[in-house]
Amino acid sequence: MSRPIAAERLRWAVETLDPAPSDRLLEIGCGAGVAISLICERRAGGTIVGLDRSRPMIAQAERRNRVHVDAGLVAFHAVALADAELGDDRFDKVFAVNVRLFRADAAREADVLRRALAPLGALYLFQQHPSAGRTRAVTAELTAALERADFAVRNVMTRGGGPATMTCIVGGWPDS
Repeated sequence: MSRPIAAERLRWAVETLDPAPSDRLLEIGCGAGVAISLICERRAGGTIVGLDRSRPMIAQAERRNRVHVDAGLVAFHAVALADAELGDDRFDKVFAVNVRLFRADAAREADVLRRALAPLGALYLFQQHPSAGRTRAVTAELTAALERADFAVRNVMTRGGGPATMTCIVGGWPDS
């Protein structure tokens, strides 16, 4: 996928998240920390934790966001979601961009998310693949997986068309 399309996907993700200054955010599969950089440009305050299973990606994310890490606003951890130990941290918004959750470690991932999501928190799962059909298929798989994990699907948004089709599943606690 070309960089302009990827950049547009991340911009839309950040716009859709619309993080408040005090929001506590968790990004699953943060890669090189580009989305976190975009969020930090938009606000002062709040905290963000980025998880990625790749140590080299975490090193890049830390370099890219050094000023925010040094200020204590951002922390990165090289760990898969299923293995994440977030302690008592609760997050207002948990998001992932093109991360296929709820597959091999579905039960463990769901358990980590249930412990991490604040009572009124929301999950945002963004998808964009090389074809609109593939994006729709992955979105349907993730929607069903969220419901199997006892999360409520609040909304499914679509933006663009053709290979530029992007979706966002917004979920959270069933009664919030």
